[in-house]
Amino acid sequence: MKPIQRRPARSSEPYSELTLLNRGERRYPDSPDRARLETFPNPQPRRDYWIRFDCPEFTALCPVTAQPDFGRLEIDYSPRRRCVESKSLKLYLFSFRNQGVFHEAVVNRILDDLVGACRPRKARVTGRFNARGGIAITVTAEYP
Repeated sequence: MKPIQRRPARSSEPYSELTLLNRGERRYPDSPDRARLETFPNPQPRRDYWIRFDCPEFTALCPVTAQPDFGRLEIDYSPRRRCVESKSLKLYLFSFRNQGVFHEAVVNRILDDLVGACRPRKARVTGRFNARGGIAITVTAEYP
């Protein structure tokens, strides 16, 4: 797995390292390895609080049949020094759209990449995948 790289700030502006936000970016990464999770300084690094991202339209492909799998992702984390910027997360999640991956692997990959990008106090990723073949699957991975 390719590590997510955090770009160093180019100026004294705290958000100068964000390259995707407010840029009209229309090129979607074609794989999670090419996607970039961007972060910004936590405005309250001493406070223990939670951030939740809700992605009700997550899609990936079954690695065996190549049929689309649909689900809802909930990403909860308690930031330490850095927070994940939501547009970069959207583009990152979109990059799974044409990837053949089992539900268990995708949830764990997203957790690993989130932890690598922002080093949170705690994190949890839950994928609630729609029924295929009569069985719905829910996968939850937690850090630490």
